[in-house]
Amino acid sequence: MIHSAVQPQLQTTSASANLCIPDLNYTRTSWVKLHHLPNPYSFDEALLLCQESAEQWRAWVPDHGEIMLHHSEFYC
Repeated sequence: MIHSAVQPQLQTTSASANLCIPDLNYTRTSWVKLHHLPNPYSFDEALLLCQESAEQWRAWVPDHGEIMLHHSEFYC
């Protein structure tokens, strides 16, 4: 599936640069991959709609609908 949405920015902070761990800054309209499908018929990707808290995003999953996702439930 090809999306024209803005992709997350890859940044490295000074603390994470020493550990070689990138910090991903997701933005609304980013498409992300889901670790687990919300239902057997839904897509494996979600469109981030808005950030609800530091760890939670409201997202839309094709063939499922709107969903709340913890940041551990998706990746780019």
